[in-house]
Amino acid sequence: MPQWISALELNEQREVVSGNAATLCDAIRNAAELRVGTVFAHNEHIDTSSSSPELVREFMDFRITYLLEDRWTAGIENLRMPIGLPNGFGPRASMSFFLYNQDGTQACGRPYLDGVAADGPSGESPLPDTSDMPKMNVLSNFDTPTNAPSMNFIYDFNMFRFMVRDEWQQVLAHDSDGQVQSGSVDALADAFSQGCEVKVAVTGLCEDLAGDGPAIDHEVFVHAGPCYYYTEA
Repeated sequence: MPQWISALELNEQREVVSGNAATLCDAIRNAAELRVGTVFAHNEHIDTSSSSPELVREFMDFRITYLLEDRWTAGIENLRMPIGLPNGFGPRASMSFFLYNQDGTQACGRPYLDGVAADGPSGESPLPDTSDMPKMNVLSNFDTPTNAPSMNFIYDFNMFRFMVRDEWQQVLAHDSDGQVQSGSVDALADAFSQGCEVKVAVTGLCEDLAGDGPAIDHEVFVHAGPCYYYTEA
């Protein structure tokens, strides 16, 4: 069984109760896998009309991770669709790209995939009414009338547990021009051909998001999933 460790755990007030952010950063810097575990009551989070206070444990895979300024970690779920527990999905086909920061602050981008036209304006939108979810605190809201709304928020889960599995090995590094700095393409191809999973770390991938402002030093780690290797080229 893979060895997962709890690098950092926060309570409902997002205070550190075990581990520390430095341990989490060290693991993400090494391209470690990241899972975040939370605990919540069914009738506070899933169905607020329900009378069931049953506690639910959730552990989520974050296949895209970020290391900002070599000191701050975050992760994005890239394989999640909206669900209506216990037996359904959300009302519209979409993805749910949830982002979690190491301090428990969260965000979500939700591109709709059902082809329904949306002609509303983009930009900052009014905050939604979350009075039926007292643990939900929306900080900012954007692009609600479009097919790609997003928001920044905090949901006060009973627990945030940042779990890591630090077992990755770097086999190739190259610069932006493709010049090898360490390892080799052959080493990558050999590992790939033996069935190893591949993860790619890219420095400065999101610099263009800074617009006219200064870009934040960062590295993005992406779990590649399916890969292709041309054996002659």
